[in-house]
Amino acid sequence: MSEKPRLSLVIPVFNEAENLLPLHARLAKVLKNSYEIIFIDDGSTDNSLQVITTLHNQDFKVKAVSFSRNFGHMAALSAGLDVAQGDAVIMLDADLQHPPELVPELVRQWENGAEVVNTIRQETKGAGQLKGLTAGLFYWLINRIAKINLPAGSADYRLLDRKVVDTLKNVRERSRFLRGLISWIGFRQTFVEYEAEARTAGQSKYSFGKMFSFALDGITSFSAVPLRLSTYLGLAVAGLSFLYILYAVYIRLFTSRAIEGWTSVLVTVLFIGGIQLIFLGVIGEYLSRVFEETKQRPLYIISRQIGL
Repeated sequence: MSEKPRLSLVIPVFNEAENLLPLHARLAKVLKNSYEIIFIDDGSTDNSLQVITTLHNQDFKVKAVSFSRNFGHMAALSAGLDVAQGDAVIMLDADLQHPPELVPELVRQWENGAEVVNTIRQETKGAGQLKGLTAGLFYWLINRIAKINLPAGSADYRLLDRKVVDTLKNVRERSRFLRGLISWIGFRQTFVEYEAEARTAGQSKYSFGKMFSFALDGITSFSAVPLRLSTYLGLAVAGLSFLYILYAVYIRLFTSRAIEGWTSVLVTVLFIGGIQLIFLGVIGEYLSRVFEETKQRPLYIISRQIGL
């Protein structure tokens, strides 16, 4: 029976075949003997799984889980946490933007007593200004409406103590926002800053649509403020509408002025209708998450395991 590893590295992979060999080489330089590297193949359509299999044949510490299809980054990280055996688990991406050379510092912080060692991205080489602005807006918003604390630049590159991993394994909600969950569960947490490297190969898997969906999951998972906002705004619009009704009645009964045209009525109807549609959408977002939870489908489906 193999010895239990002290450190597990969980690495989601989606079409990252060109980055896997250099990533493994850089990790091998900084890791000590008692560790395992677990790649989670999230339904890749390139030869990522073949490269991982080759790495396993060369290095028995390389292991893998392959999904039956693409289930997403959060599901891949969750699968890695489920199978990791180490006393501490480090999550990092396969695109080399999470520098492997930071691993010893994360381990040092853990050995000094931290149970969660988060990383904060200071800068991403080659990233556009729009991505930086939208990310900054997201962190500003979620820290003001949710009951969690996420510093700007928080990344999924982090180390978790075994007790934290076991706690997260018991949280099985479907719309997963791990950064928020890890902040929410508490424990002794610290932060390490790093500068993200530019991609060496491949394309980013986070399109604007996926980033928006990711932000929406984060906000709706940890805050009911959008629902409360719909209530407050609805009350405000109802109050203004009531005042306008009083004004219209006064004009009709106590003055000789006729209410001119339908412009004001049309504007009022369109405004209230637009507000209603917006907040029906907000309510729909929350209902869709309730619907997903009630189905109780698995977070992911494994088609193959290597070395586990």
